[in-house]
Amino acid sequence: MLDPSKSCCTGCGACYSICPKQCILMEQDNEGFLYPVIDEANCTKCEKCGIICPAIVQGMARRVLNVYAAKNHDEEIRHQSSSGGIFSLLAGAVIQEGGVVFGARFNDAWEVIHDYTETIEGLATFRGSKYVQSVTRDTYKQTREFLENNRKVLYSGTPCQIAGLKAFLQKNYDNFLTIDFVCHGVPSPLVWKKYLSEVIESMNMQHISNINFRDKSHGWKDFHFVVTSDESKAECKFIETLSRNSFMKGFLRNLYLRPSCHDCPVKLLKSGSDITIADYWGIQNVLPEFDDDKGVSLVMINTSKGKNIYSFLDKDDHETNYAEALIGNSHIEESSLPHKKRVMFFDKLHTEPVILLIDRFTVDSVWVWLRRLMILLLHRLGLLVFIELFFKKIKGYKKT
Repeated sequence: MLDPSKSCCTGCGACYSICPKQCILMEQDNEGFLYPVIDEANCTKCEKCGIICPAIVQGMARRVLNVYAAKNHDEEIRHQSSSGGIFSLLAGAVIQEGGVVFGARFNDAWEVIHDYTETIEGLATFRGSKYVQSVTRDTYKQTREFLENNRKVLYSGTPCQIAGLKAFLQKNYDNFLTIDFVCHGVPSPLVWKKYLSEVIESMNMQHISNINFRDKSHGWKDFHFVVTSDESKAECKFIETLSRNSFMKGFLRNLYLRPSCHDCPVKLLKSGSDITIADYWGIQNVLPEFDDDKGVSLVMINTSKGKNIYSFLDKDDHETNYAEALIGNSHIEESSLPHKKRVMFFDKLHTEPVILLIDRFTVDSVWVWLRRLMILLLHRLGLLVFIELFFKKIKGYKKT
């Protein structure tokens, strides 16, 4: 039977999509996350929802086939992308074969939703990280319909969304490709909505034309959060660095992640995806000559199908290894720890300005500040990577 408890439900929407009686709705709770609500009066107890739930029936941990550091040759697309622009190459290859690509985009209210495109031009809305949990809506059903009509389909999403979709489909398709990304966790859509509203009000913006969580105009590692309004003749921009932006600070400190993200059921590549992508953080230590501070993608090939499509891409890449990739992307294996004041934050969310609230709960203590300073110094001295490798080895010895 479906267990919609908040500690395990990822909100992927597989149960909503599979219900033959359509008696499951995804409803928002007071934290802003969607959870399944069952109409018990119409439920036939078929238990299809529980059978396909990726939190209940978890996949197997996997080993990657190959690991690459990669870049798109098109500098403009790479600039528009969060890392190296490899998603656009993969998606473009599917479109050119008459296929369909699903990804996350903003809607007119600047909420994050899943949608599909059949054109190269349509891929632009899917580029760039969006640090809000997206709503999958009816895209699982649409995917199945395209596949049954022999269309090639690429579906990109969080690992839990990919796991939910593959469970929903209940069969393998030769014309189906899945891409997920290394996920830190998904922030509350309600927190995002309140935050953006306060930014718009503070800047007196009437019409938002673009939002970029990871603007790389100042470099890939020193990215900025940017909201652009062009309603007036003079373009208006709200720009903040990563270290100053309240929303990103709260996200990276795990203040308002979905509860299931703290015990994620799809770590260790359990999602079943063909390819996993991410920023190749730490590339300056692995391949310093390949790092131009414009963005490098980490590409992990998980299946022969993923290996085949990747091999035909026109990209600039170097093969590395899993251990090197894991150093800068520990969330391949590890869930994010909950912020110690998470409950208190959500208790006050509906009564206090969210920016002030985030800033209050993300103030560093002296010890935290000193720790961050030490990490920065070790990084600049080139010693951090060796220390991290040492502790990874110690951790591995303890497991064995």
